[in-house]
Amino acid sequence: MRLYTLSKRHFVLVFVVFFVCFGLTVFVGIRGPKVIQTSAANFSLNNSKKLKPIQMLSNPLSTYNQQLWLTCVVELDQSKETSIQTSFPMTVKVDGVAQDGTTVFVHNKVHNRTRTLTCAEKCAEIIVAHLGYLNYTQYTVLVGLEHLKLPIKDVNFTWKTYDPAFSQLEIWFRFVFVVLTFIVTCLFAHSLRKFSMRDWGIEQKWMSILLPLLLLYNDPFFPLSFLVNSWFPGMLDDLFQSVFLCALLLFWLCVYHGIRVQGERKCLTFYVPKFFIVGLLWLASVTLGIWQTVNELHDPMYQYRVDTGNFQGMKVFFMVVAAVYILYLLFLVVRACSELRHMPYVDLRLKFLTALTFVVLVISIVILYLRFGAQVLQDNFVAELSTHYQNSAEFLSFYGLLNFYLYTLAFVYSPSKNALYGKPPWGPGC
Repeated sequence: MRLYTLSKRHFVLVFVVFFVCFGLTVFVGIRGPKVIQTSAANFSLNNSKKLKPIQMLSNPLSTYNQQLWLTCVVELDQSKETSIQTSFPMTVKVDGVAQDGTTVFVHNKVHNRTRTLTCAEKCAEIIVAHLGYLNYTQYTVLVGLEHLKLPIKDVNFTWKTYDPAFSQLEIWFRFVFVVLTFIVTCLFAHSLRKFSMRDWGIEQKWMSILLPLLLLYNDPFFPLSFLVNSWFPGMLDDLFQSVFLCALLLFWLCVYHGIRVQGERKCLTFYVPKFFIVGLLWLASVTLGIWQTVNELHDPMYQYRVDTGNFQGMKVFFMVVAAVYILYLLFLVVRACSELRHMPYVDLRLKFLTALTFVVLVISIVILYLRFGAQVLQDNFVAELSTHYQNSAEFLSFYGLLNFYLYTLAFVYSPSKNALYGKPPWGPGC
């Protein structure tokens, strides 16, 4: 590995280049556009004693808007010090407006769902409807709140969509990362071409898997979302991301365990427990994502947190499995560090991977905390409006962090220029 030929100065340079590249992506993101654009439409009750159904027309939309949300905030005609939490049935009917001005049924029925209104100093925002992909240039939404038996002063509705400027930035940066990942993958594979696969180190074998998955994580098919009016490209993107992230979790388990087991690694005792733990995490995340998408196709009011009785059970299940994974990983790291800290070459592999991974995890935790605060694990289990990127910096920081992390590992784990044909590419001679 090139890892063995690097001096302390080279190691410092590797980390400096990593931070510079990551800092550049964050800087570009800070200067970039907001992710979500909003347009408010206030509805005044005009002292009406009966709240009639409210019909609203969205602004003109394009495929660059990607998705559409309608939210509302209720203003009560009472003291702000009063706290209220009540459930009420809400009805919604969504129609699409074609380019010629004709109205087309999106969902040919009125949907009825129970929503919870929570008010302290002011009432919490309620998601009225969500469209995961846009087939029409405009939409009309008829909202019925007549079953809300409270003294209402006003109801403020807000349209939320992706900013077209952010969509264009996302397309270009995904394209850049796809090209860079393809180049890095080809260079890494080319550097290992003269060595037999059985001579590859466990890190090199995993990099040959992670780099193609990183290519899918960057999603070369992402532009299809703007060319095809279908839910399939979006679901494909979610699937690619979940597969890559779970493969990365599996990589950490296998490397920290496999670095201690230099001989034959049996499938039943070595790989099966790791695949089982990570597979449960992947299954839980993909199940909820597909569940949400499929139900939204038939009901724009569907929300897994509100309308799925088993959601809390699934959330607890995910947290328990995640805790088991973390404890297992910590056990492998501590045991590897205690057993291999005095072994030449092997301890260098361990120290470098641990240091770089620790930096990446700390940056990720900081980003998540700045984004969600102390409630990062309470209500943001899987992606919805509250968990979407709020600005370009968040999007580019996450994508840049994972991409540059893999690029750095690929550079360090590739064979050095003076590697010998007769020696394995991970040995001291490399």
